[in-house]
Amino acid sequence: MFWLSHHTREEWHRCYRLGPLRVCARCLGVYPTMFAALVTLFAVQAPLEWAHDVPVVLALTLPATADWAFGRFRPHAFSNPWRTFTGVLLGLGLGRSLFIHLQRPFPAALFAQFVLVTVVALPVILATYRRSRRA
Repeated sequence: MFWLSHHTREEWHRCYRLGPLRVCARCLGVYPTMFAALVTLFAVQAPLEWAHDVPVVLALTLPATADWAFGRFRPHAFSNPWRTFTGVLLGLGLGRSLFIHLQRPFPAALFAQFVLVTVVALPVILATYRRSRRA
């Protein structure tokens, strides 16, 4: 079921098995945390601007992004609990930037996340694509 895990059979080691279902380890950390962060930020009426939003959001985004990038070259590196943990961090970062975005579209924190993920992901995607074409 794609909505629970976007991984192919070769990547099932990146999933938790819940009965007959497989759930992506990182997504299991990202989505519940992101929604909980959003609800909490709205509930406490958090300020829209914190001086440290951009560095904090980047610091929360970087571990999952780096782990994903490293995992493209070393598929069995790290563990599912680690992926879930980095997903929780990413969920917190996404929750904060999405909270701001829903009230003031395209904040600096969201733009910074986009740039970080693009700068890391694009070379990795190109390198793995070239590698797969040679194989």
